[in-house]
Amino acid sequence: MGLTRWFWVRHGPTHQTAFTGWRDVPADLSNTGAIARLNAYLPKDAVVISSDLTRAVTTADILQDGRTRLPHASEFREFDFGEWDGRHFSDISETDPDRARAFWEDPGSVTPPGGESWDNVAARATPVVESLTEAHAGGAIIAVAHIGTIMTQIAAASGQTPSEIIVYKIEPLSVTCLTHDSTRGWQVERINHRP
Repeated sequence: MGLTRWFWVRHGPTHQTAFTGWRDVPADLSNTGAIARLNAYLPKDAVVISSDLTRAVTTADILQDGRTRLPHASEFREFDFGEWDGRHFSDISETDPDRARAFWEDPGSVTPPGGESWDNVAARATPVVESLTEAHAGGAIIAVAHIGTIMTQIAAASGQTPSEIIVYKIEPLSVTCLTHDSTRGWQVERINHRP
């Protein structure tokens, strides 16, 4: 079936200074030079899919550029931060210090109140990744998503734990490339590449 390449792109910057999960905030796509370099780096024959949140959709709209667009995937949304969404990190650390510490230091099953854990996000995103990998075997897929979703897929591809992955930086408009073939399985090619 050949090598299937996933190009995970984090959406454009939002300039938020608080937890931003399912709040539908826009992306700042004014850095046309960075977007042009990113677009030129990505394969022209790839299909494009995105989370259904506005910041991912509008970033994918720009990167579509003649590529085949697939329907949005709500499964690729950022973590649902529940009651933490829209609150500053320092506020959470003061009001819910034990849970906040556990969420960052031992990610996996820890959830914000009314929100999702790392395991929840991986469980909703991974089946879609597997299905698209099969449907587009030997091809290329550009997925515009969010830092949390991208990290769950790095963990799935590398076999590393959430605690090992959470130290990575995934910047806006960066590319994380994961590949799959039937012989070697998943491989991590690059993380947080800025073309």
